[in-house]
Amino acid sequence: MVKTEREYREDIVQIGKLVFQKGWVAANDGNISLRMDAERILATPTGVCKGMLSVDDLIIVDNQGNKISGRLERTSEIAMHLKIYEMRPDIRGVLHAHPPVATGFATAGRPLNLGLLPEVVISLGCVPIADYGLPGTPALTEPMLPLIPKYDAILMANHGAVCYGEDVFKAYFRMETMEHFARIQLVAELLGGPKVLPREEVDKLLDSRTRYGVKARSAGQAGCPLAAEDLPGGEERFYVTRSELIGLVDEALRTRGMA
Repeated sequence: MVKTEREYREDIVQIGKLVFQKGWVAANDGNISLRMDAERILATPTGVCKGMLSVDDLIIVDNQGNKISGRLERTSEIAMHLKIYEMRPDIRGVLHAHPPVATGFATAGRPLNLGLLPEVVISLGCVPIADYGLPGTPALTEPMLPLIPKYDAILMANHGAVCYGEDVFKAYFRMETMEHFARIQLVAELLGGPKVLPREEVDKLLDSRTRYGVKARSAGQAGCPLAAEDLPGGEERFYVTRSELIGLVDEALRTRGMA
């Protein structure tokens, strides 16, 4: 059901409050947008705390980023949103934030790509890292271009994360899942190392997506998410050291042309 512009504005304000309450942004960090129709994108402006947004703060831009209406100015990162909409016609909502644990993985050069939790394998597959790009410039989006068609959540090196979905709430839920997964993996590493699922189980979970009505990308791509057999030492050894994980990440990035 198509919503009114007022309802779309209220949706973004609600997401902004949730993102702020969860501590995924500080001060004026982050940005949220949704595609209202083929010509108009509703977005948060620059310089406003996402937890203190009002419906009148939001701006409308066209597909080239030109402001159509609104009293405030565009975010310098609107180009990232526009590129996602351009490359993914199925996407209608984009959320960029700095969730602390997932961003910690991003700043450490660590993708969230281990097959650990059934719900995450089904809903996200894995979350890769896009190389660093200067915020507010085309360099921010360029490293993301090979990843946008294949994934629904991307870590941004030394920056944060972006998630997107069929509406702005699905984008929010994907970021919530990603951050929850990052917290669990961090605890597992502190306790001695995560026990990764074997490939047979990971493949079963990926195959079950249709049954659960999940439309997430990254299904069937080699090595994503990583299973026990993909790790150093094979399926007989589930625990890996930090240096081994870093080496594994470097190898995966080179294989996918991201290094």
